[in-house]
Amino acid sequence: MQPHFVDYLIIAIYFVFVLGIGFALRGRMKTSEDFFLSGRSIPGWITGLAFMSANLGALEVMGHAANAAKYGMFVNQFYWLAAMLAMCFVGVFMMPFYYGSKVRSVPEFLRKRYDEKTRTLNAISFAVMTLLVSGVDLYAMAILFQRLLNWPFWASVVASALVVAVYIYLGGLTSSIYNEVLQFFLIVFGFLPLAILGLKAVGGFAGLNAKLPPGYAHTWANIWHASDNPMGINWFGTIFGLGFVLSFGYWCTDFLVIQRGLAAKDMAAAQRTPLIAAVPKMFFPLLVVLPGLVAIALDPTTKLMLGGRYDNALPAMLGRFYPSGLLGIGLTALMASFMSGMAGNVTAFNTVWTFDIYQTHINPGKPDHHYLTMGRLATVFAVIVGIGTAFIVLRFNNLMDYLQLLFAFFNAPLFGTFLLGMFWKRTSAHSGFWGLLCGIMAAAAHYTLYHFHYIHYPSDMAANFYQAIWAFVVCFSVTVLVTLFTEPRKEEELVGLVYSLTPRPKTSDLPWYERPGVWAIGILALCAVLNVIFW
Repeated sequence: MQPHFVDYLIIAIYFVFVLGIGFALRGRMKTSEDFFLSGRSIPGWITGLAFMSANLGALEVMGHAANAAKYGMFVNQFYWLAAMLAMCFVGVFMMPFYYGSKVRSVPEFLRKRYDEKTRTLNAISFAVMTLLVSGVDLYAMAILFQRLLNWPFWASVVASALVVAVYIYLGGLTSSIYNEVLQFFLIVFGFLPLAILGLKAVGGFAGLNAKLPPGYAHTWANIWHASDNPMGINWFGTIFGLGFVLSFGYWCTDFLVIQRGLAAKDMAAAQRTPLIAAVPKMFFPLLVVLPGLVAIALDPTTKLMLGGRYDNALPAMLGRFYPSGLLGIGLTALMASFMSGMAGNVTAFNTVWTFDIYQTHINPGKPDHHYLTMGRLATVFAVIVGIGTAFIVLRFNNLMDYLQLLFAFFNAPLFGTFLLGMFWKRTSAHSGFWGLLCGIMAAAAHYTLYHFHYIHYPSDMAANFYQAIWAFVVCFSVTVLVTLFTEPRKEEELVGLVYSLTPRPKTSDLPWYERPGVWAIGILALCAVLNVIFW
């Protein structure tokens, strides 16, 4: 990869624009709600793009390209099996609970449904997870800085972190959301030519299929037996582990994405937020999975080309196919995705820390301006810790393996807590805490057994899927068991928090094309067509 002056100029313009958004919004951050939730005033189409773009950090862009180079077209399952079902579910069923209850965070919802100790446990575990995930995006951006400027890894990490810290410190969630919308268009224009050029180089889809290693060219056909696909996982682990536990656990409970819906201007806009996001996300395998497939097709020994790390697949393809100028756009799109991913984690962390930990347990009853200041200080703290956690990622040769490990620890058991709490009114207050705690401990026990080779799986990703299943089942079972031996909460306390006790949002007065149910049916039908085409 050899950038020229015009490439550096494009990158510099992007950085100036990003920081300019932060400075422009600085004067609008007058209250804590402005800083943490954008004053609940953002239109649905903007929160929808931000909802998707919050998931377009290193996790999505570099991670899925690496995933494709390592595991093949099987990676489409992360989109067409996992994301679509869960995004439709959160838009139709769960967003009315979040937005209607006027909570400021997911842990605050758990306090209302369960009790304070459940909220605190989730707040602490989520805060830890966001700090670890922030390191992933910093790591990815630092690798790119190393390639561009030949900086040492630590200097690249620090430089990346400073830019994110400045624009979040100044503009809060609003700054993050508008940069995420910008990032969405940058990624489309930055990576679409790469998909076209890469596909042309291997002779179209027919040539790609012919050049891929055995088992790499299918999404569903080789799912039935673990030995038939590179990921080494069968239909049960894929459908239940990824398609149900990990996907619903992420999209339905992770405050990083839910926060974008809470910033919407009204209930209808909040429900449309994940549904609007689902439409472009359905086609993103073309932009992020295909380059990884092309990388492995052009060099089946891939470790020679990628330097032993699958994470190099996307940067390697940019350097191979993009001329000067177009390379600058592609590199800017990569940087935008990394910065946006980290910014999303930082804004989620500063909200949860300020409202659910600091205001609740450390320093309650202070004026609103005090908590606004604390949110800004939490931003700086999160960036500093993210610099440290970036070095953990060096132990993994695939970002997605690491990310799914974290989600199996924290999101998988949390989904069990939410599922019972929202759809079984008998679920007691104490059961939420004990179920969630036991689920996290079960995930830790499973990882320990796998790490020290007491149990074995064909791949790290297969281990993650089964770890998620184990954590969910333990959480679900313990929650049910504790509920049977403890008193349920009074029904009048659960109105707006449990599905059977909550009035349904009225959509009959909306045009048919704005109704969440219609959107969900259309999205799932189109997704089914894609699954058939790339079976």
